[in-house]
Amino acid sequence: MLEMDDLVSLCKRRGFIFQNSEIYGGINGFWDFGPVGVELKRRVKESWWKFMVRDRDNVVGIDTSIIAHPQTWIASGHVKSFSDPMVDCQKCKRRFRADHIADAGTVCPECGGELTEARAFNLMFQTSVGAQVDAASTAYLRPETCQSIFTQFKNVQVTSRQKVPFGIAQIGKAFRNEITPRNFIFRSREFEQMEMEFFCHEEEAGKWYEYWVSQRFAWFKQLGINAARLRLRQHEKDELAHYARGCTDVEYEMPFGWSEMEGIANRTNYDLSKHQEVSGKDLQYFDDKRNEKYIPWVIETSVGVDRTCLAVLADAYHEEEVDGEKRVVMKFAPSIAPIQVAVFPLSAKLSEPAKKVHDELKQKFTAEFDVAGSIGKRYRRYDEVGTPFCITYDFESVNDNAVTVRERDSMKQERISCDQLEKYLSEQLSGK
Repeated sequence: MLEMDDLVSLCKRRGFIFQNSEIYGGINGFWDFGPVGVELKRRVKESWWKFMVRDRDNVVGIDTSIIAHPQTWIASGHVKSFSDPMVDCQKCKRRFRADHIADAGTVCPECGGELTEARAFNLMFQTSVGAQVDAASTAYLRPETCQSIFTQFKNVQVTSRQKVPFGIAQIGKAFRNEITPRNFIFRSREFEQMEMEFFCHEEEAGKWYEYWVSQRFAWFKQLGINAARLRLRQHEKDELAHYARGCTDVEYEMPFGWSEMEGIANRTNYDLSKHQEVSGKDLQYFDDKRNEKYIPWVIETSVGVDRTCLAVLADAYHEEEVDGEKRVVMKFAPSIAPIQVAVFPLSAKLSEPAKKVHDELKQKFTAEFDVAGSIGKRYRRYDEVGTPFCITYDFESVNDNAVTVRERDSMKQERISCDQLEKYLSEQLSGK
């Protein structure tokens, strides 16, 4: 069973993820993606965008500001109710969510000290807009990306000439002042979301809800994640938000237990109705086929980029014994591997012709060139970042214009002509 400490260690060692501000001791709940991690994150986002937007005619994209008009968060209910009940220890000064220590016997689980009464703690980060800091300048970093989709519903619908049913998708940063960020990048204070709001008629909401639950579960399997470690969990009635008619989570079995990756929810027409009420603007849609004007219902799909990356990392991590030594290999699906190809000259003397091979491949693939250390050490290095294919240019390559291609998982080696190399890699990386 994978230990989180092993995964965290590899992520730092190989440039996937670093603690933010590490030279100053770090800051809890904030993480930085390194050179390899940012490639993985980009591929996850591109996979989602292609699946949700590019491959469909009825979903369009949007990219909205992190700060919205404060009335947005009043209409959505965040200013009034986006809070957790918190208690403080009067002895060690630690702060806890009251529902997390319900079984602690009303004493601090860390030191046994006396706890304060529970009080609400708003999870939104507050800031000020403008030259003066006063009540009128108060604004918030968005705690979710969906509200700006609702406030821009009319603009997007009109300019894109979409007809209901259709969706609006967005990838963007969100911020929540979590009291106890934990489990590496699973729960942090700054994170990225991939959300889609699908607008439909009330009579069709149930059908579209079931459709998107199925579609979103399929996407996780498409990422190459082991289906045995994925499941759907439908919320019980007492778990649902007061406005929701249904919600289903896609969960992944993390080293710390089954955990939510994505929520698919039938939000009814609550959000658009509230924004229409508070703004005074007409957010109804005229359906010419039905000859009816109404506020659309919404099916929401909301998935965390960082959580998905963590699931992909945890699922890819494997330890094997090869020739009496431990081999750590990240078995990413080729389509999302952060580095697809690595090119090695067998000797530094062969660097120039090997670099030409690399330069040609990098026009189509994410490729790296590495001359440092023995071939064995280079193989291990790129196994740990999940590179599907390593290519060695040796002394025979000068004569036969061919290279040795080594596949990551099986470690089998094959001699391939340089003229056929791009075609071979394209077929292997696409799964053909």
